[in-house]
Amino acid sequence: MAQVTSIEVPVAAVEIGSARSAHGASPFKKALRRLSGMPVGVVSGIVLLTIVLVAVLAPVVAPHDPYDSELINRLKPPVWEAGGTWEYVLGTDQVGRDTLSRLIYGAQISLMAGFFAMIISLVIGVPLGILAGYCGRLTDTLISTVINVQLTFPFVLLALTVVAVLGPSFSNVILVLGIASWTVYARVIRSEVQKLRELDFVLASRAMGVSTIRILAFHIFPNTINTVIVLSTVQIARFIIAEAFLSFLGLGVQSPTPSWGSMLGDSRQFMYDRWWLPTLPGLAIFITTLAINLFGDTIRDWLDPYSRNVV
Repeated sequence: MAQVTSIEVPVAAVEIGSARSAHGASPFKKALRRLSGMPVGVVSGIVLLTIVLVAVLAPVVAPHDPYDSELINRLKPPVWEAGGTWEYVLGTDQVGRDTLSRLIYGAQISLMAGFFAMIISLVIGVPLGILAGYCGRLTDTLISTVINVQLTFPFVLLALTVVAVLGPSFSNVILVLGIASWTVYARVIRSEVQKLRELDFVLASRAMGVSTIRILAFHIFPNTINTVIVLSTVQIARFIIAEAFLSFLGLGVQSPTPSWGSMLGDSRQFMYDRWWLPTLPGLAIFITTLAINLFGDTIRDWLDPYSRNVV
């Protein structure tokens, strides 16, 4: 009997230890395990990281100066077309500037416009959304009225007004995008806070006499961070498209500054005989915004508390 016992106890110990190791994995390992089950998000994240690195390292990566124009080299085809050379891999534009270099530097403009416009709209919209969702009916009605008035104002008309007063520039584009889009944050966060304020931990804080500012700062806002992160990724993609739209119309970044939108606008006359000139910046906008949207969906699923128990 003693021998049987000495054999069975270690086996049981091994089984219990393996069960504990399976269920007691560190949060970091669980997060990596969940992320490994999202291949689309991983690929989109790699693509997005590559675009960011190319934009940051543009002075090193770009083969030519994006502002250097030589009329003798104007409208050279890309390397895969007849007459193309490896010196200008993607050809040149109508004034002889290297298309690849302008695409690389244009990534800086698009990413910076999307990021800084997102920061402006976040700083304005999140606090107002929290106040509208948590405070009394008067505050909610006032902020909601401002939101509704803002939504009835056409975006293009707002852009035209700002450009007419301040003039077209990169900083004014960021300002227009940020001010025109804070309502998205405010509406989403307001709805989120209206649910949070009725939960037990908030009601208990009120009963204990915790100040409103402390409740908003340490109980309400931290529980909206996941929503803010996911919404911000969607907004960055939206701002990149909006910046390209304004630059295409001549209301945003002005030539010769390389911008994907202005490249589209300058090359539209060559749409039929030199299709690559408008196609390449359009493809850059498509790939970047698609990668951001897919990565945002992955972050949403990754931060979902209901999926954190999936190992």
